[in-house]
Amino acid sequence: MRFFTPSKGLIGVDITSTAVKLLELRSCSTSGQTKSGQQQRSPNERYQLDSHAVQPLRENAVVERRIRDINEVVAALKRAVEQANPATRKAAVAIPASATISKTLRFPAALSEDEIEERIAAESDRYIPFPFSDVAFDFQRLDVQGLAIKDGVSDAPDEDQQEVILVACRQQDVRQLTDIVERAELEPVAVDLTTLAMERALAGQYKRSVGEHGIADCVGLVNIGASMSALHVVRGGRVVYSRETLFGGRQLTETICEYYRMRVEEAEFAKIHGGLAHDYQAKVLAPFIATLVQQVRRLLQLYYAVGGQYDVQQIILAGGSSVIPGLALRIADESGIPVTIANPFQQMRINKRLNMEALSKDAPAMLTASGLAMRVG
Repeated sequence: MRFFTPSKGLIGVDITSTAVKLLELRSCSTSGQTKSGQQQRSPNERYQLDSHAVQPLRENAVVERRIRDINEVVAALKRAVEQANPATRKAAVAIPASATISKTLRFPAALSEDEIEERIAAESDRYIPFPFSDVAFDFQRLDVQGLAIKDGVSDAPDEDQQEVILVACRQQDVRQLTDIVERAELEPVAVDLTTLAMERALAGQYKRSVGEHGIADCVGLVNIGASMSALHVVRGGRVVYSRETLFGGRQLTETICEYYRMRVEEAEFAKIHGGLAHDYQAKVLAPFIATLVQQVRRLLQLYYAVGGQYDVQQIILAGGSSVIPGLALRIADESGIPVTIANPFQQMRINKRLNMEALSKDAPAMLTASGLAMRVG
């Protein structure tokens, strides 16, 4: 899982249950000051978006982010590469959090990265629940300045300690992803965790969402996928809680199929592009929105029920279904929490050759791909 970080351009490849999403970012220099002369740059200003593409997958090629049909995924990724025509061939891909273990460890501050790696390997049975010979792992030192504050007390370790986040998975999962990337004639340079990629992509929007209270604020990222939706509570730029529920945009597609007697492909097209009968809003869409809002409320209730100690002060919606008209307002009304739609491209430079309408439509579903590509530079 440990590769080098490219300095010029990087492709983020996100493989979901319904599509392969590709995004190419390039590191660029930024300049600019506030009126007071202090630097106030968004993290997103460091990047230029050079290409992007979304290609659908056949039904059941990927189920809950577990790949079942490698050939179909490779074919979709090849189509995405052809559509985007990226300038680089270097790519980063993500392993779903459900296929990994992630732990925060503490080590003496004097240890180097090589020494930390040796300690993890020597003590692997304490941290990793499967044979070390079958393990791919990576770790990263945590920035003390970015740690959360609990009731006025810092989470930071003592001065003679450092915190390290460890992520581990089975080597076969890494090999499967890198094989897919290579078969699409790309060069895999990084394998990341979906949650960490989302943290990275959310940083720019998060910093503008939390106002003046810095790391003391708390944001709820609601990611509405095809078959699953998830609540990620983000504090100080780090995910401190995650919970999934089996409900997503596919339920709307299935209802359209049943109600209008359509095939899945027809229903999916109609859902996105319109053209359904006049009773669609009242008979199909409104009940779906009501159920989805109920699921979001339930996820928030579960968070507080298990002792969630940070109040969620803002909700950011992500995923393809997040742009359903009226959904954000309905969730805000029901929860009493302000709601915005995720846009990882805010304040990025955009290559003039890109289709801005398509980019705007795809933005809420591109958090993971964007966060992967942000590893550039």
